[in-house]
Amino acid sequence: MKKQEAIVVEEGVIELEKEETQEIQESEPESVKSEDVKSEDVNTIPGVGAATAEKLISSGYDTLLSISVTSPRELVQVAGVTDATARKMIQYAREKLDLGFESGEDVLKKRETIEKIYSGSKALDNLLGGGFETRAITEAYASYGSGKTQIGHALATNCLKQFPDSTVVYIDTESTFRPERIISIAKNIDLDPDDALKRIKVARAFNSDHQVILAEKVEELIKNGLNVKLVVVDSLTAHFRAEFVGRGTLADRQQKINKHLHTLMKLAELYNLAVYVTNQVMSKPDVFFGDPTEAIGGHIVAHASTYRMYLRRGKKGSRVAKLVDSPNLPEGEAIFNITETGIKDV
Repeated sequence: MKKQEAIVVEEGVIELEKEETQEIQESEPESVKSEDVKSEDVNTIPGVGAATAEKLISSGYDTLLSISVTSPRELVQVAGVTDATARKMIQYAREKLDLGFESGEDVLKKRETIEKIYSGSKALDNLLGGGFETRAITEAYASYGSGKTQIGHALATNCLKQFPDSTVVYIDTESTFRPERIISIAKNIDLDPDDALKRIKVARAFNSDHQVILAEKVEELIKNGLNVKLVVVDSLTAHFRAEFVGRGTLADRQQKINKHLHTLMKLAELYNLAVYVTNQVMSKPDVFFGDPTEAIGGHIVAHASTYRMYLRRGKKGSRVAKLVDSPNLPEGEAIFNITETGIKDV
């Protein structure tokens, strides 16, 4: 009898310990659980073998989050799986992350993490609601000599000043990046020029394929420990415009630009960084009144860009920036000067 009573007591203690453990698990914050899920790698996906997982990881798809936001076609290309398997992988990742509808209040809280990068001109920053926004693509299109590249240099330098541990990625397609410009701007804002140049990662893109690959490699830099806060692409459409000539290649060109922009959008959203792209323009001969200038890239670039600015020359050497499109800001204009020490107010 004594042995049986002891067993009952011990079982009671065991049951009590189980209940306490369950209460602790239930009281665990949801944020911790969601972070654990996000950090899971592709090896946890049912049906993904070692060979498939290796292909996914080498292509940058090493977390459930990266799988959930991609398309079945991309997984088929990089992993060599069937379309049905790719869809199951994406579905599993989305279910684990609970990627569904969220309230407007949740979206507002998410937007509170957005940061603004200053250009050096308060007028230009105010035009964009306080600065160049992270988790967004800001496009500046204009004719030559209007200040597109100068804004890129100023943003890169000011970003390094604002965020001391940050890195800037500069994809140069027209050989317009000048380290001397970074040095002059850095000296004006009390930033060590040598340190600034070390924290700007510059890549010269020689064709459109190279440009697309460089954008995809930005994620590798981030995973290697760099805190990339700004990506500058100067210019977005130069190579595409030169390589795809004639109406017969228009569809291929637009599809390729669209994929490139979605890579940049994905980087901006996943890693809370800002993307600044410059764009070339053309003149429409059928416009008899008003400004005939139109941006290259058509509706593809227009829809992908979060903020669109049109730059033009103003009076006495000034520049005028017009906000053409924004999801939350009214149209307006800002006047600024391009000086030896960067972008300044008039």
